[in-house]
Amino acid sequence: MYSLQADRITPIPDRLEEVGREVVDAAYKVHKNLGPGLLEKIYEACLVHELGKKGLKAERQVPVSITYDNIKFDEGLRLGVLVEDEIICELKAVDKVNPVWEAQIISHLKLTKKRLGYLINFNVKNIGRGINRFVV
Repeated sequence: MYSLQADRITPIPDRLEEVGREVVDAAYKVHKNLGPGLLEKIYEACLVHELGKKGLKAERQVPVSITYDNIKFDEGLRLGVLVEDEIICELKAVDKVNPVWEAQIISHLKLTKKRLGYLINFNVKNIGRGINRFVV
């Protein structure tokens, strides 16, 4: 996967791609075992557990500070799941994904200077349709 950065295309590092595949695989496994219809925090706990079984570091509800005009603000911004300190996963369990959540994950990626993120909606019959990948 490639992203446009500073008027040139820069590849996503292979290691990041590999971890991204592990995230998707773990989401499939969680959905296969639990199905749709549960609370987001349940999917979050199970996804972090599956990633841990793969030997990956995954943290839930990671606080993020914002620096604006050289001032640090701690205003309650949290990342749903942060994998290997590199990949942001925002989990949902809703009927329809709101476009504002897509904008939020892009903003989270830019604010944290991360390149790869996933917006995963577990409230779908086919989890493949619930996984959206974002690269900045």
